[in-house]
Amino acid sequence: MPNQHARTPDAPVDGASGRIRISVDAMGGDRGPQAVVAGMAAAAAELSDIDFILHGPEPELARLVAGHRGLAERTRLRHCEGVVTMQDKPSQVVRNGAGTSMWSAIESVREREATVAVSCGNTGALMAVSMIRLRKLPGVNRPAIACLWPSRGTGRFNVMLDVGADIRADAEDLLQYALMGAAYARNGLGLTRPRVGLLNVGTEEHKGRAELREAQDRIAAMTETGGFDYVGFVEGSDLPSADVDVIVTDGFTGNVALKTGEGTARLIGEFLREALTSSLPARLGALLAGRALGRLRARIDPRRVNGGVFLGLNGTVVKSHGAADATGVAAALRLAHALAKSGYQDRLAARVASAALSGQDGARQETAHGASP
Repeated sequence: MPNQHARTPDAPVDGASGRIRISVDAMGGDRGPQAVVAGMAAAAAELSDIDFILHGPEPELARLVAGHRGLAERTRLRHCEGVVTMQDKPSQVVRNGAGTSMWSAIESVREREATVAVSCGNTGALMAVSMIRLRKLPGVNRPAIACLWPSRGTGRFNVMLDVGADIRADAEDLLQYALMGAAYARNGLGLTRPRVGLLNVGTEEHKGRAELREAQDRIAAMTETGGFDYVGFVEGSDLPSADVDVIVTDGFTGNVALKTGEGTARLIGEFLREALTSSLPARLGALLAGRALGRLRARIDPRRVNGGVFLGLNGTVVKSHGAADATGVAAALRLAHALAKSGYQDRLAARVASAALSGQDGARQETAHGASP
């Protein structure tokens, strides 16, 4: 079944003004608040309806914001002295992080001042604070982190989850990941009916652990409620496939796959660079193929798909890569804007609630026919 794009999402927004407000953690990234503010300016230049709440030391942020024309009028500053570093343990941040820019950025979503929070900071700490302050959606056992994977499909990217929120996942968790991933693909990538696959060591039905085989049956039974098509088991070679849009797995497997893919991409980039500069004819060839190579670099540039989304919480959080520059931050903000404008959070909650209700109805019917409850 081909991808189905070309839909215009409904547009629930922040209040009657028609503006989309994003809460931004200015601190914690490797490149400092300069890159974050520059990314905000780039996103603002592209998106006429986006506003920001920016969290961090106000004097420094005011100076940086003032350096970008028109940005101050679209930005509220929220003063915070504390910073969550990459070395901070999540448990420490949960106990002592109330005065940090990360905590404040999540709090703006909790208080409904903003629709989405974006941070380049410590992933573990960000998930811990998000869990504590936003709480899980009713019916969600474990939140997940979803990432975008370059794809040969017409949508150009596939969604994979979980990639590290929790290393464990039973059949019920995998079903919830399928529902959440399909909702993300529908509202973040514009797919009207995403195709979902379950990552396994083979595509044969007898392959894999017992919880995977159980999850396969449960996901297949939930396609109409979840608004997706189920394509069955997929393998690691299918991650960039044009035959699937959402790949579901546990956080351990997903994180290993993600890091392996990132390392392989860097290795191929280094090999290509060496090959194109190894001799004068190679350099001349690279010069002649400059336009094509530029398109290739743009397509595989991880900065342009920057942003892992925390799914399953009472609020949307986008995790930007810690080393993101202005281009990467702008990409994360565009993703946050797209999710906010589509009404993704309300739709996700409705899908999870419908799935939970369907599961309860199914259990009641089995009990009525004499099956064990």
